Amino acid sequence: MSLPSEPPQPSPPAPVPAPSPHPPSRGRRIAASTASAVLITLACLLVPVSLLTVWVHDIVLDTNRYVSTVAPLASDPAVEAAAVHRVTEAVGVHIDGSQVTADLAKWLESQGLPPRVGTAVKSLGPQLDSAADQAVSKVASRFVSSDAFDKVWTQANRAAHQSVVRALTGQGRGAIGVDGGTVTLDVGEAVETVKQDLVKAGLSPAEKIPDVDKQMVLFHSDKLQKIRGAVHLLDIAGNWLPVITVLLAAGGVLLARRRRRALVTMALCGAGACLLVAIGLVVARRYYLDHLPEQVQSRDAAAAVFDALVRFLRVSLRTALVLGVVIALGAYLSGAGRLPRAVRGGAERTADSTVRWGAAHGVRAGGAGSWVEAHRRPLTVGVLLVLALVFALWNHPTVLTVLLLVLILLVALAVLALLSAGGRAGDGAAAGAGTGTGGREPGTGGPGSGDR
Repeated sequence: MSLPSEPPQPSPPAPVPAPSPHPPSRGRRIAASTASAVLITLACLLVPVSLLTVWVHDIVLDTNRYVSTVAPLASDPAVEAAAVHRVTEAVGVHIDGSQVTADLAKWLESQGLPPRVGTAVKSLGPQLDSAADQAVSKVASRFVSSDAFDKVWTQANRAAHQSVVRALTGQGRGAIGVDGGTVTLDVGEAVETVKQDLVKAGLSPAEKIPDVDKQMVLFHSDKLQKIRGAVHLLDIAGNWLPVITVLLAAGGVLLARRRRRALVTMALCGAGACLLVAIGLVVARRYYLDHLPEQVQSRDAAAAVFDALVRFLRVSLRTALVLGVVIALGAYLSGAGRLPRAVRGGAERTADSTVRWGAAHGVRAGGAGSWVEAHRRPLTVGVLLVLALVFALWNHPTVLTVLLLVLILLVALAVLALLSAGGRAGDGAAAGAGTGTGGREPGTGGPGSGDR
């Protein structure tokens, strides 16, 4: 006789999660999103401005870096040609060839020579003037091409750096003169050196060259007073503006609802701002060269000086542009989209295949692999923070610096992926052995056969 079965007991209802005691209100979410957008926008706008402040401090207002920037100009062909012309013009040796030949012709006629001889001698006057000019130009060219001119150029620019600061901030004195919007460099020492060389070469009229201070125009702009005001503001901001920019960007990303998307947007917009400033430099260069004043006698020399002074700024803009693209690409590939998941999945499968190949050849991760598998995320974050700190402390990073750090990051991530895959393989083998699927005797073909 069978006993009656008991009716099935109903399963207890699933617990309902308790509501959050302080759910975020709609107004709070809107405020956070608005603040995030404002902070990210400010950060993107301040990225190129921060690079300008670094350029002002480290190039324009730093003597050693300024000298290292302009020193190569002493060997620039355009600057050498302009210096030869200016020094030759400053020396100003003039031999009155017509008067000399006239006196000589008169003396020859007094000696009884035919008048046609005197006429022929008088025709040599222009040739004498040309010969004197050629002699001066030859000596000036030899001096400008020598190491002595490099030394004079470097010393003059080093001594003149305080006057560059005066040109931009209104403080200090030096060999550079500032008159309105014109900035000039005193080449008096070079003139004196050429004068002595001419005397030694036998050109005696050079002894009569007076001691004058000749100026070589380096820069001219009617906006110099406005530039002074801008430099003053940038000087006040100093090295704090880049830090403020980073803090604004971090705050904007943290306040965003979709932080990864916010990081991508911020990086690309910052790179775009740098690109616009770089294009602005190209336009400014063309405009400046097309509107050179009469004082600047060499367009090529002016272009060489302009390019030298903004070279580090251009490098910084390119570096920031590449860095922004790299950050945006990295943030996108770490997301949950179909393409990022496919890329990461392919990388993991490649790591698993590599680990299996290594295991077949007796190479295993062991305990290190299991530890890395358990701590992979904090290890990845740690690598990113270390590389970010290295970049922040790098003295004037370039595009090559960014690419080098990206290469190091990829190598570090590959190592972590391989160790993590080795840890998963070891854990899987241990789990299989514990359930009896892998507990075969050595030599039966199971996992670990032939390893002992």
